[in-house]
Amino acid sequence: MTETANARKIAFATFIRRALDEARATRAWSGTEVSRRTGVSRQTINRWVRGDWASDPEAERVVAFCEGLGLNPATAFAALGWERTNTPHDAPTAPPMDPDVAALLRRLVAPDVSDAEKFHIRETIRYLAYRPTLPVDVRNRGQQAG
Repeated sequence: MTETANARKIAFATFIRRALDEARATRAWSGTEVSRRTGVSRQTINRWVRGDWASDPEAERVVAFCEGLGLNPATAFAALGWERTNTPHDAPTAPPMDPDVAALLRRLVAPDVSDAEKFHIRETIRYLAYRPTLPVDVRNRGQQAG
């Protein structure tokens, strides 16, 4: 293995380890939970941590891992030594952000907000993000009763 390939493996493994440590520390996620939230198997994540891969990780899996943890995939791509300035697909323009969501994001990065409150905000967001969606007819019944 060349020094460059080895350095890339070490850099990517370090990125993955830091992401996992952050998920454990701030979200109390286990390896199984990280796997569930990212859609990347624990075996794959463990191989990445060990730098035990013969060919580069699949870009789609790297993106899924990053998005599941709220990380910018460009950081992972940089660790892998990939130049990803041009995306193969035109990225859709993000819809405008809801003002309430923007306010929550500002609170999550504000230095004067306690860690306990940030934890509570994250847990509430997680609950809302992953709860089952009500069927359309149930949602409409509430509007008709009023």
